[in-house]
Amino acid sequence: MFSVRNLATRQRPTLVSFYRPQSIPLCRYFASNRGPAAQHRENPLSDAKVKPKETTPLRRSASASLPIRSNPTPTRGVIQPIFTLATAERYILSRLRTHPDLPARAQALHESWWIPKWVGKDGNEGEVFVFSNGSIVCWGLGEADAKKFAEQYIEKSKGMEVSRLKEIETEELEFVVDAVEKTRLQGDLIILGQTSPLNEEELLPRSLPPMVFPESTLLARYAYSQALARSTSLSALEVQLDKYLTSMALLPHTLALTGKPGMGRTQLIKKLGELMKFRQLLNLNRENFSEVPDFYWAEPELEGYFKSLSNALEVKMRTASLNDKITYATEAQSTLRQLLTESSTHSMELIIIALIAVEVVIALIRDGPELWHMLVGTDEEADKAKTLAH
Repeated sequence: MFSVRNLATRQRPTLVSFYRPQSIPLCRYFASNRGPAAQHRENPLSDAKVKPKETTPLRRSASASLPIRSNPTPTRGVIQPIFTLATAERYILSRLRTHPDLPARAQALHESWWIPKWVGKDGNEGEVFVFSNGSIVCWGLGEADAKKFAEQYIEKSKGMEVSRLKEIETEELEFVVDAVEKTRLQGDLIILGQTSPLNEEELLPRSLPPMVFPESTLLARYAYSQALARSTSLSALEVQLDKYLTSMALLPHTLALTGKPGMGRTQLIKKLGELMKFRQLLNLNRENFSEVPDFYWAEPELEGYFKSLSNALEVKMRTASLNDKITYATEAQSTLRQLLTESSTHSMELIIIALIAVEVVIALIRDGPELWHMLVGTDEEADKAKTLAH
């Protein structure tokens, strides 16, 4: 997978440990998080080699954050996690409003539901953004707290999750607050600092509640959160499509060996429907992966935050790659469907020929004696007429 992930069950190797003092946190090596369940599915007896993980600009530029990580200053806070969790294809955010124990001062913030302050398991205070694409972005909270929030509020909000994922998708990034620095993405680290005044002040709520992190960077956190939420949601689609393509991988082989698709017409149509669903989720949703939300049009700086992280996570490239895979799979299945149609047409022709043959036989059995009598009787009458004439 292309996105940043948390390796919960494996040790993260250091990318540039020769440059990092022991007191500075490791630069994270981002890779797919499949969890223990996925590890059990791996066949230890298989000779197949594990496919190497592809790198992204975010991984390749991880060293760019070392100056920040290795040179603490009095104005700079501690490095904290941003954990993103995707549990469903879509959330109905209005259902969260009816949750009886929703944290105080939680409110809608543009295309998200914003919880300005939430306390995790170990007393860690963090901030949570819930997006309609099925993703939760937690600032200052780790994996355990993010999953606790999802269990406590998302799962218990009846009807909120639409098409819950069989396996949750996660991504992890880090951020630091530094009042003298400019807000930006540097390497694999988000720096929350100074921001320019908004062009449209009404983008911020009139009355802001107390929050864990600086009020001045609220919309910057929102922009970065939306980019992360899209990437995690896209990761979930990538995993589902990979599983789908794996389930269809043997069809060309079967066709080459037997000359038959090895799949019935109904099954094939169902598989084609799954592909159409992938295409719809990827391109036709209200919040798709290829367009910049209208919210950023009047705020170039916020758009810059959103685009910088989206580009680092290669959202557009991954979206194009998924579309290419779906197109190829659709063309392959259309060919198989055409073969099934031709096979069905040939079968119908044989059935029609058989029915005509049966009808001829029945007609001969039913009307055969009479026809024979008519033919033979005519010949006998002609013979008798000749005899009498002589």
